Amino acid sequence: MAEPPPDGARLFVAGIDHRSSSVELRERVFIAEAELPGFLAALREAGIAQAVVLSTCDRTEIQGAHRDPAQAADTVLRLLAARGREPEATFRRHSYMHADAAALRRIFGVAAALESHIVGEPQVLGQLKAAHQQALATRMIGPELEAALQAAYTAAKRARTETAIGQRPVTLVSAALQLARDVHGDLGRCAGLLLGAGDMGELMADHLKAAGLKSLVVSGPSSARAEDAARRLRCHVVPFGDLETPLAGADILITAIGGGRHAVTAAAMERALVHRRRRPVFVIDLGVPVDVDPAVEALDGVFRYDLDDLEQVAMSGLASRSAAAAEAWAIVEQELTLFAKSRAERAAAPIITALRRHFEITRSQVLREAGGDAARATELLMNRLLHGPSEALRKIASGEAGLEIDRDTAERLIARLFRFDEDGPPQDEERRN
Repeated sequence: MAEPPPDGARLFVAGIDHRSSSVELRERVFIAEAELPGFLAALREAGIAQAVVLSTCDRTEIQGAHRDPAQAADTVLRLLAARGREPEATFRRHSYMHADAAALRRIFGVAAALESHIVGEPQVLGQLKAAHQQALATRMIGPELEAALQAAYTAAKRARTETAIGQRPVTLVSAALQLARDVHGDLGRCAGLLLGAGDMGELMADHLKAAGLKSLVVSGPSSARAEDAARRLRCHVVPFGDLETPLAGADILITAIGGGRHAVTAAAMERALVHRRRRPVFVIDLGVPVDVDPAVEALDGVFRYDLDDLEQVAMSGLASRSAAAAEAWAIVEQELTLFAKSRAERAAAPIITALRRHFEITRSQVLREAGGDAARATELLMNRLLHGPSEALRKIASGEAGLEIDRDTAERLIARLFRFDEDGPPQDEERRN
């Protein structure tokens, strides 16, 4: 991929995600919607004029543009480390940073949901667009970042419409809805509890509500994320520290934490069942690793399904998912190539304009000097236009210092520019003369 011009802002991406860091660290670094203007202002004060802040359950990352992307990424990681109350050296071990072509690929991959915990999940594109709008509102978008984001949206749309990449999340939700109806029948009599504010958990809860779920409450380790999720889902928040009552009231439990330990133990579920008088509970465990102790499956009235279980119900297997992801990445690579080509063509526009202007000025001067003599005008024009390139070629051939190009390269470039391969000039004869 072509590198950006040296005098322009260069793309960078820096942050943490579900691959590089723990849930606990991501919870501490998470930037709630109400905090975004303040964080964008902090970036501006630190010298970063173009930035989009994307903070979700999977990641908190800043996509931006700066003359020195390494410096900008360092600034971002320092601010995030301070926000997470983590020593900077430790934080960096759980972070990532990309510049130029790698940053652009990351932006495209995120937009297309290829970098998500659940590949193909549909929320991330909307989240990115919302972050983009927030940055526009605070004047944190410049031409370099704007062009990259618009191209990323095009790639994401193609990936979703031309491959099966988006089918997995929707199919998982459909499978869960059918299983919920199998367990409870009419969802209009059911209460739901969402633990964690993961994108897939929100998607699942949203579809359950659309299918008639009577009520829903949200809880999670991060009160800020839980409150943001509750606002989007138009429901209430309950404290994460005391789940006994919410568990007892939940006919459908959705978990999307993935913190590495069981948020719901078998003992806690057994106590909830006593309060429920053994009314069944349908558990949708979306955590990776799982949030609910698998031992609950031995309890009478508990029906627990994790992602693998839903996958078996919904899809034919890993091969189809991998194939869809590979097809989507191929589309992303195509769009990256098209973007690089377009960018290179735009970068060449000023010199092309200058060349045309130079030729036009020379033509006007020659016409005035020739006084209407066409033969004289063409001879003068040819000599004037060839004078500069001829002098440069002689200096290159003589090895004059300061010209970082050799004769063979210069001749190949001229042949390509003027299509000598089509005209077939007698180059060897000209050299002998």
